[in-house]
Amino acid sequence: MHRVALLAEELGYADVWLSDHLIIPTGARYPPSAYIYETIASMAWVAAVTNRVRIGTTVLVLPMRNPMMVAKSLASIDQMSGGRVILGTAAGWLKEEFDAIGVPFDERGPRTDEAIEILRRVWADDHISADYPVHDAHLRSMRAHPQPHGHLPIWIGGHAEVALRRATRVGDGWHGAFLSPEETSKRVARLRESRPEADFVISMRTRWDALEDDHDEILADIETYLEIGVDHLVPEPRQRTLEGYLRATEIQAELFRRAGFEMATELGGHA
Repeated sequence: MHRVALLAEELGYADVWLSDHLIIPTGARYPPSAYIYETIASMAWVAAVTNRVRIGTTVLVLPMRNPMMVAKSLASIDQMSGGRVILGTAAGWLKEEFDAIGVPFDERGPRTDEAIEILRRVWADDHISADYPVHDAHLRSMRAHPQPHGHLPIWIGGHAEVALRRATRVGDGWHGAFLSPEETSKRVARLRESRPEADFVISMRTRWDALEDDHDEILADIETYLEIGVDHLVPEPRQRTLEGYLRATEIQAELFRRAGFEMATELGGHA
């Protein structure tokens, strides 16, 4: 993780991303490996050795966690890193994972909505008095510092209508995953109906592997995504060795340059 993050920073990527699963059924087809380090701990690990890249989650399954712990952890990393955290989050999809940790799968939607409400509140207010019935949390003049370095963006993942509504209602952006440009176009149109402002980010995580995939096809996909309104891309190489992953990251950076991206040179770039 250190080597990839440092290379990404050197190459001019705007951000680096970590996925999230706590426990995986034996024989699951996805994710490809059960060996996923805990996401928030890994963010701190990456933040400690980098200086510029933002650090995002793709995506943190918020309803599987206590929102106060998430709020405290992410605000701490955001403060320590100088405001570099992006919270990509969604309600989750793997029922066996919820069953394993004792969280009702059918409650994941309400838990996600209330958790986001809690995050926003403790990141902005002090001496909080509020009740959150889904989590059975009751605050009476409570404090939860540190607060983030600045506004900590929340990008909502998920492709269903409920996720799109959540993104337009409470998100700073939408973070999709593995949809074709054609599938993405419909979602972009839906999102822009409610959130036309330029600072509402539309992001897509892709399966591009620049070490194995046809470069002209990747470039064509990039052009199409940009044409339909995607303004942030997160390629995920399929490489399972460090050297392969590093090389794919290098080649992908060159493809972004060929596509006309200006790779980031300071905090806040959009490559």
